[in-house]
Amino acid sequence: MGKILVFIFDGMTDYQITFITHLLGTDAGKKIISISYEDKMIKGRSGLLYKPERLVKEVLNENVEGLIIGGGCYGDTKPEMIQLINKLKFEKKLLGAICGAGTVFLAKAGVLNDVKYTTPIVKWAQEQMEVYGERDPFPRENLIEGRVIRDRNVITAQGTAFIDFGIEICDWFDLFENEEDRDNFTKDIKGL
Repeated sequence: MGKILVFIFDGMTDYQITFITHLLGTDAGKKIISISYEDKMIKGRSGLLYKPERLVKEVLNENVEGLIIGGGCYGDTKPEMIQLINKLKFEKKLLGAICGAGTVFLAKAGVLNDVKYTTPIVKWAQEQMEVYGERDPFPRENLIEGRVIRDRNVITAQGTAFIDFGIEICDWFDLFENEEDRDNFTKDIKGL
């Protein structure tokens, strides 16, 4: 059973990650491991409470298949998170990030410097400076307008594209038999 890390933090936009964690945990048989910086209850933007299973610093040497980071307004990028992201990049494991916080983590780790990506933060304004820091970490020359962008092992998405994000991650793990299977699943989930 493969393991997938999911970083959780206060104020995370939890609906952006619950769909994909459900698919990976039930349909794909992956073990979902929630991680955080501290062993404390996390309150998502929905008001639901989450308890991290492990700390980021405890999983640095763990053999995992990937990391998923949801969105929200959260700018605490600690060295252990940068280390984890870069380790998984080097190992060519999945790095999935959605919305603001998710894509900022990858940008601050330097992962987006050599891949195409998307983010809802198209301009580094005062609001971003206050939450994430003064310097814009995004390599703007690699920014692509799109709901979901997959470049090698990095999948980034706009916050409203959580279903597309989930489907792209499922595709990364070869959960569809073929393109028709993927299209049928997409139609079923989206009600098309």
